[in-house]
Amino acid sequence: MKILIISTNRNQFPVPVIPLGACMVADAAQKNGHEVRLLDMMFERKPLSALRSELAEWHPDVIGLSVRNIDNNDMHSPSFFLKELVPLINTIRGMSKAAVVLGGAAVSVMPEELLRYTGADMAVLGDGETVFPALLDRLSRNESLEELSGVAKIEDGVFYSITCSPSEGSCKCASPHFSRWINIKNYLNRLSTVPLQTKLGCHFKCIYCTYRKIEGSRYRLVNPEEVADTVEALASRKLRDIEFVDNVFNSPYDHAVSICEKLAEAKCGASLTSLELNPLFIDDELITAMEKAGFSGIGITVESASDRVLEGLKKGFATEHVHKSAEVIRRHKLPCVWIFMMGGPNESEETVRETLRFAENSIRLQDVAFFGTGIRIYPGTELEAVAREEGLLSLSADKMLEPVFYFSPMVEYGWVRNQIKTSMSGHMNFINSDSLSLPLLPVIHRLGYRIGLRHPLWKHTRFIRRTLRMTGMDA
Repeated sequence: MKILIISTNRNQFPVPVIPLGACMVADAAQKNGHEVRLLDMMFERKPLSALRSELAEWHPDVIGLSVRNIDNNDMHSPSFFLKELVPLINTIRGMSKAAVVLGGAAVSVMPEELLRYTGADMAVLGDGETVFPALLDRLSRNESLEELSGVAKIEDGVFYSITCSPSEGSCKCASPHFSRWINIKNYLNRLSTVPLQTKLGCHFKCIYCTYRKIEGSRYRLVNPEEVADTVEALASRKLRDIEFVDNVFNSPYDHAVSICEKLAEAKCGASLTSLELNPLFIDDELITAMEKAGFSGIGITVESASDRVLEGLKKGFATEHVHKSAEVIRRHKLPCVWIFMMGGPNESEETVRETLRFAENSIRLQDVAFFGTGIRIYPGTELEAVAREEGLLSLSADKMLEPVFYFSPMVEYGWVRNQIKTSMSGHMNFINSDSLSLPLLPVIHRLGYRIGLRHPLWKHTRFIRRTLRMTGMDA
């Protein structure tokens, strides 16, 4: 069959994200004998015109829409990305009789809501590179989709789905040949990194998170030697800026250390980053191993430096681990960005001050602190139950597709924003969500690429903020 995959993500802030999932699914469909094209909407100035041209020229039998995010997770300036899906599907319906299939991380989070909102024929849940080829096999033979795991649909107004249980044990290091499917140079010259996963699954129980719903609660680990081989292969194709996008890179701890050791042995010259380190598993051995492996920057998702907030979020670690991580980082040279999420359960003026004190006193000047405010509430998470119990949420689950947020009733939102801004004014290495949506950010990325700035760009935060302020911008 002729298959058209559409990568629908057009959000370029803070940097354009290379569509790993869409490319993986395209690879899988092609390996199963189908003719496949991928239409990447990221840099299309007229996406509907691009779609019309593709439909008029090629006439696909099945069209898969890869949906990465529902919204931007920004309480201060929310942006609902799914609004862009409806014109795409309307255009498809007007020009084609192809079956329309939704897939991607966003779909696994709220499948019924997305199917009803878009009017798509069906949705793929879980591991798309496995489920989508199985779906195509049934469709090519006009067979029933009943009992097909990982496929959801609405018939006669009723939602049906069979949960696809993730396979246990190991998994492969998925790295499609990106240049076959997308214009990779358009991403690289905007300082995008090549995404790579060393595992699937998450056994942590953070009350707001959807990873367990998307990937399962049990780890599926990639063999460390296979990770190193994949990085070496990417580097040989001049794709050297690589980001490990696991939900938590350093858990299991031994797996992360083994990966670093294999990468150090390979000496492939890649510049590696991971922005998802858990402070529970940070020590000198790990950071030393990461430095030897070729890491150029890391991110630690601490969320808060208050035990009361960490307990409310069920992070599984305490402030002692946060402070210990800061001590470890100070003994090394590896650039680090610290990621905070203000306004969680139990947040108060006292806990906000506690977190800001930690950031001001314990984070190195050359490192970066990012402060988000508010937490996106997704149906089925424990945070949804907390919000309802506290009287902060009355919408039914089917009305939560457009972004709704949790913010602690124990503290005033505007006060927290002002406290963060005050702290930012005295610390050029501090940023918030406003910093990630500056209109000049894409220009900064292009300029950074041309003058040879190396990843990660955020390590130049102090210089960038000072320069923008000199031009009169409130950065």
